[in-house]
Amino acid sequence: MRESITTKGFSGPLKGETLVPPDKSVSHRSLIIGSLTKGNIKISNFLKSADCLATLEILKTLGCKIHFLDENTLELDARNTYIAPKKDLYCGNSGTTMRLLAGLLSAQNLKCTLSGDISLSKRPMKRIIEPLTRMGARIKSNDGKAPLVIEQAELNGIEYTSPIASAQVKSALLLAGAQISKSATTVLEPHLSRDHSERMLKFFGSNVQTYRKDGFFASTISHTPLIPKDLHVTGDISSAAFIMVAASIIKNSDVILRGVGLNPTRVGIIEVMQKMNAEIEILNKTLRCNEEIGDIRVKYSPDLKGVEISGEIIPRLIDEIPIIALLSTQAEGITTIKDAGDLKNKESDRIASVTRELRKFGANIEPTDDGFIIEGKNSQKGLFMGDTEVECYHDHRIAMMGYIAGLISEKPCKINDFEWVETSFPGFLKVFDTLTSK
Repeated sequence: MRESITTKGFSGPLKGETLVPPDKSVSHRSLIIGSLTKGNIKISNFLKSADCLATLEILKTLGCKIHFLDENTLELDARNTYIAPKKDLYCGNSGTTMRLLAGLLSAQNLKCTLSGDISLSKRPMKRIIEPLTRMGARIKSNDGKAPLVIEQAELNGIEYTSPIASAQVKSALLLAGAQISKSATTVLEPHLSRDHSERMLKFFGSNVQTYRKDGFFASTISHTPLIPKDLHVTGDISSAAFIMVAASIIKNSDVILRGVGLNPTRVGIIEVMQKMNAEIEILNKTLRCNEEIGDIRVKYSPDLKGVEISGEIIPRLIDEIPIIALLSTQAEGITTIKDAGDLKNKESDRIASVTRELRKFGANIEPTDDGFIIEGKNSQKGLFMGDTEVECYHDHRIAMMGYIAGLISEKPCKINDFEWVETSFPGFLKVFDTLTSK
C-alpha cells in the first residue's frame, strides 16, 4: 500500500532531547553472529524495522529460536547449526541480509535460495559471489544478481584484496571464514570500511585481528568457538544524521540525541558537519559491548561553508550522503562530493535520485560519475519554495531527505511512498513531532 504524506512547510525550531532508533547494521549482526554461538543471548535495543525483521525471520526459518521479551528486547537461542529451509529465504529490501547471509550459509552443509524484492533483485551481488567462490562456495545467480542459490560446498580460507571498501563484502567473507577450521581468511581493503562485524566477533570471543598490511586495511579470521553474551545495540548514527542536519539548518534549533553509536568508522557525518562549521558537541562518550556510544548536541548553524568530501572518508559516511547533499544546499559556496560511485548500487541510484529530487526544491546540484557538485545558498535566504512532489524510489533515505527539505520550504510538499522510512527509522514522524512541539 502506497502511503503519501504532506509536509506543512517551514518548520519552527527543533528543541529538546530524543533517542534515535537502534543501529540497523549492529542489529543485523547481533542476530547473524549471535546465531554462530552455542547458547542463549539476550539482545536489547534491537531495531524492529523491516530490514532487520527480514534477517530475523530467515534465521527462524533456519532453526534458530527467537522471541521478543518486550518491544525492543529479544532472546536468541542458537546452537551453531542450521536446518535446510523448505522455502526461499526472503530478504525483502535488505542488501545487508542477503550479502551477510550468503557468507554465513556458504560454509554450511545445506542448500538454500536467497531472494529479495524487485529493488534488491537489481542490486549487484558479484562483489560477494566472486570472493566466496574463490573460497570454494557454490553460488548460482541471475547474472550476478538475486536470487542466489547456495549449494553444499567445502570452503578454504583465502587472502582477498577488495577493489572497494565495503563492510558487506568484508563481513560476508569473515562470516564464512569464521567457520573454517583448517585455514585463515584475510580481507584487504583500500580504505577502512565499517568494522561492526570485527568488533562484535571480538565481543563474542573470536580471534579476528585487524591491522595494516602493504598500505591496505586488513582483517584476518580463523575458526574459534564463540561465547554467548548479552548484547546492547547502540543508537544508529545514520538515522541520527537526519535530525542532526535538520537541527543545523532550522533557525533556533537545539537538540540532544541520546545513546548514539560513535564507532570511528561511522562518524564521517560528524567530521564533515564540523568541517562545514556546524555547531556539534559530543557528550558522555563511553564504550558498551565493544562499541563507542554517547550523546550528540546540535544547534542551528547559520555559518555553514561548502567543502570537498572525498577519499578515505567516503566509506564512513556513504549512507549519509543524501542528507549531506541537502545540508550542502544551505551552506555558503560549493560542496564537491567525489569517490562515491557506489551510491549507484544502493536502494536506488542515489546519484540520480538525490539530484532529481533536490532539483525539484530548486537546489543547484550537478551529478558526476562518482558524486555531486552542489552550489549552496550564497546570498539567498536558504529557504526552498516547496510546493513539489517527492518520489523515494523504494529508498528510505531519499524519503527522509525529502521530508527534511520540506521543513525548510515555504510551501507544503508531498512525499510519495513514505512507508519505506520503516526500513530503518520506525517512528520517524513521531520524533519530529515531539521535537517541534517544545
